[in-house]
Amino acid sequence: MDPVANMLITLVNAQKVSKKRVALPYSAYKKQLLDFMVKKGHIANVRVQDSPRAKLVVTLAYDEAESPAMTGVKRISSPGRRYYVKKDDIPFTYQGFGSLVLSTSAGLMDEVEARKKGVGGELLCAIW
Repeated sequence: MDPVANMLITLVNAQKVSKKRVALPYSAYKKQLLDFMVKKGHIANVRVQDSPRAKLVVTLAYDEAESPAMTGVKRISSPGRRYYVKKDDIPFTYQGFGSLVLSTSAGLMDEVEARKKGVGGELLCAIW
């Protein structure tokens, strides 16, 4: 099982049926990825709900016409097959549509920021 892929697919599926919030199992790595997605505008908000088991409560983002801010995801690196790229081999997004998420030594960043800083890392996923 890939918990990050499950989280991403859950978010996309929830937006397809116009849900406002989604509760997910907590992990620090997922919280970091969700905070990055808030910064990029793919989701509206994320908070940690303490209960017998901690949960991540994600508020989904929609535009004025109630269209989802995130329409699709693709998990590139998985627990069974990690996909690393050097700074010169970072792929480009199609006409700037969406973003690629990289896990680098300097933290999570998109492909544009990674090129500016000159770092490579693990190519986690593509979000559009």
